[in-house]
Amino acid sequence: MNGFGFVRVTCATTPTVVADPAANRRSLRSALDQAVDSDIVLFPELSITGYTCADLFGQKALLDGAERALQELAESTAGRSQLVVVGAPVRAGNGLYNAAVVLHDGRVSGVVPKQYLPTYKEFYERRWFRPADGSEPPDIQIAGRRVPFGVDLLFRANDDVVVGIEICEDLWVPIPPSARQALAGATLLLNLSASNETIGKGQYRRDLVLSQSGRCVAAYAYASSGPTESTTDLVFGGHCLIAENGRMLGESRRVGDGGPLPRDGDILTRDVDVERLRTDRRVTTSFEDFRGERPVFRSIPFGLATDMPGLKRSVPAAPFVPKAGDELHRRCAEIFGIQCAGLAKRVERLPLGTPLHIGVSGGLDSTLALLVAVKTCDLLRWPRKRIQGLTMPGFGTTAKTKTNALALMDQLGVDSTTIDVRALALQTFRDMGHRPFGIDLGGHDVDSFQQALVRLPAERRSDLIFENVQARLRTFLLMSRGFVVGTGDLSELALGWCTYNGDHMSMYNPNVSVPKGLVKFLVSYVAEHEFQVGAERETLLSIVGTTISPELLPLSATGEIEQATEGTLGPYELHDFFLFHFLRLGHTPAKMRFLASHATFSRPYTAEKVDQTLRTFLTRFFSQQFKRSCLPDGPKVGTVSLSPRGDWRMPSDADVSAWLEE
Repeated sequence: MNGFGFVRVTCATTPTVVADPAANRRSLRSALDQAVDSDIVLFPELSITGYTCADLFGQKALLDGAERALQELAESTAGRSQLVVVGAPVRAGNGLYNAAVVLHDGRVSGVVPKQYLPTYKEFYERRWFRPADGSEPPDIQIAGRRVPFGVDLLFRANDDVVVGIEICEDLWVPIPPSARQALAGATLLLNLSASNETIGKGQYRRDLVLSQSGRCVAAYAYASSGPTESTTDLVFGGHCLIAENGRMLGESRRVGDGGPLPRDGDILTRDVDVERLRTDRRVTTSFEDFRGERPVFRSIPFGLATDMPGLKRSVPAAPFVPKAGDELHRRCAEIFGIQCAGLAKRVERLPLGTPLHIGVSGGLDSTLALLVAVKTCDLLRWPRKRIQGLTMPGFGTTAKTKTNALALMDQLGVDSTTIDVRALALQTFRDMGHRPFGIDLGGHDVDSFQQALVRLPAERRSDLIFENVQARLRTFLLMSRGFVVGTGDLSELALGWCTYNGDHMSMYNPNVSVPKGLVKFLVSYVAEHEFQVGAERETLLSIVGTTISPELLPLSATGEIEQATEGTLGPYELHDFFLFHFLRLGHTPAKMRFLASHATFSRPYTAEKVDQTLRTFLTRFFSQQFKRSCLPDGPKVGTVSLSPRGDWRMPSDADVSAWLEE
């Protein structure tokens, strides 16, 4: 375990010699030696003997050999700060139980028997084992000592690391024991299994593990017997899986997956974030509303080291962006579907024939909003000309963005109007008595003022009033025409990178919960998959390649963008990364920095750049809440939203000091 709440879990399937505990003990020990830095090591069901011993389970020689092998395996864990869970037949009173034996620091710490025994189709467990129902003796003699025994055992390292154990069929019943274990505080759920392979069963098994980890808001580790079990009637797949709150962290090879047979066993290791799980449970206030029976569990303490090296899990650098692969098209369709459904419901309540006005700048956000508006009109069988695109060049608009805006509107078949806001802005400056950048406006017309702006030195190119006037004029012109479709994205709202009552406002914003990285991805996706050839594709890709800028400050002498947003704020991919981990997972700044050091971004960042951007994110996120407190309506698309009516309610005068100090 490390100081950020990560616990290292290993699931291992080993070569099995059926009915030879000594040989199996050696295989288990070999696997343990490969997982010396793991906190928890899980082996399959009945792995000390093999699951397929059948009537040999009635033989004292096998049971005595299993107990000797358990004792020797337990002794080999002495001095190790790890919890080892192995499957074995265990005698208790007059019964024989299919059980999970928990080893720690050289001895057996406890034994958890299986509750639900499959005795149908190919399974015959009640012939040999007794199902545990809570009436078993509370402790038994095993491996030279008396240890706790029962279905009411949890193994606790601290308040965050609590381990619950169930066995194979326990997961397949309507209310698995792990559900009650989770309600009692278990954050790590372990399943020792012997699951045979049949057509389609692997995917169903995977779905079970994922869904149970999600329902229980827990990590779920699953280790199953492999193909060296007896194949008299069945083949066992050796499937190992580790999931965390509905997300698959990793899975091993298995029989039938198209790869080589895992006859030599396999080891799967991942770090699970128990700190995150505890946060998710606190945030999900319905988690403990279950009114069913809540048995009392006994708590068995165990110790873990706190100096776990490195990090063995994938840290997505772009957590909002769908991964390439089978789900890519489905995810993109979902995103556009949600955006279009939200906008469609709002605009169909407008008076018949009401136009939809949208400011089209030639940038990413307005492009995505325009694509959504076009798809919505197609959905409602409205003519695209009902969309009134308005491009409003100002003092920072480049020829490239203006050309792209006009071209895109023409290519998509929407109505297009251009209003140059520079003359209006210049008159507003005069009426206000404002001297932009210290320039005396006397005698200047638009063209001469534009030339004066070009000659400004870099240190004088800062004037918030100059920016705000242009942004608010654009909103004034849009809203004076009628219903406005908003364009601002989630990342800009998190950072307050918008003008209050300017581009901050609209009648409905389909982009409101789409972060900048996802906006860029979606525009690229549409270009590559919906317009594979033609002018639309070229225009969209040109927009994707344009420097991100509000285009409110003066251009360079060559007419290029000088106001690069990422040059001021830092890289958006870092901001989106911090936004996800801060808002969705409640991580501390130190943990976000740690995770950023293990993510692979589009380019390498120094630790200083990461720290600088993180400080910018935190400072602006707190100081700009007032803009988010009065957001227009818009649909939640992913797991994160900043709607003041839904996901995020925060006082506008909250202080950031505690986060910066941490």
